[in-house]
Amino acid sequence: MIIKVCGMREPQNIAELERLGIDMMGFIFYPQSSRYAGDRPPVETAPGIKRVGVFVNETPQRIAQVVRDYHLDVVQLHGSETPQFCESLKASGYVVIKAISVSVAADLVAAQDYHTHVDYVLFDTRCIGYGGSGTQFDWGILANYRGETPFLLSGGISPESAQALLDFKHPGFAGIDLNSRFEIAPALKDIAVLDSFIQKIKKSIQ
Repeated sequence: MIIKVCGMREPQNIAELERLGIDMMGFIFYPQSSRYAGDRPPVETAPGIKRVGVFVNETPQRIAQVVRDYHLDVVQLHGSETPQFCESLKASGYVVIKAISVSVAADLVAAQDYHTHVDYVLFDTRCIGYGGSGTQFDWGILANYRGETPFLLSGGISPESAQALLDFKHPGFAGIDLNSRFEIAPALKDIAVLDSFIQKIKKSIQ
């Protein structure tokens, strides 16, 4: 299971998090976000942790610049980016994640359009505007997902979600995305709580 922690910004918090054995660390480059990382100098992460840049309706030129400046490995798109836009980034050599907002089964149709154009889709809770709501959608909806593109599960995952995640089964389920429910303040994660949660997940799937 891929474990991704998103919305990072503070250097000391990043250093503490990278010792927990996660797979991906996300940095948000959407200026309207309270977790916006774009005005901070690049921070290196431990080898083996993929650095993910989160963008909303950005230009390819801006994405390419941020990828270079922040040494990113993955591009995650949360806006109205088209499959063709995603394909152009993938063709440029980026690993691409496309977020799909979900509240009802019909929302899964959009994910089919991105098949072969992205490496992962990320199912998040539908909300007003861009960014997480901190609430969880009904994961049972994903039984209707028949796409071949693997997915990450996001949206309101909390310290209390461990058993539900371990019980959740789907052939396309590739990992989880953790953010606001593990925070002390925006962009500041509670490392002790994350550590306990991650170790519980890892021990159960070994």
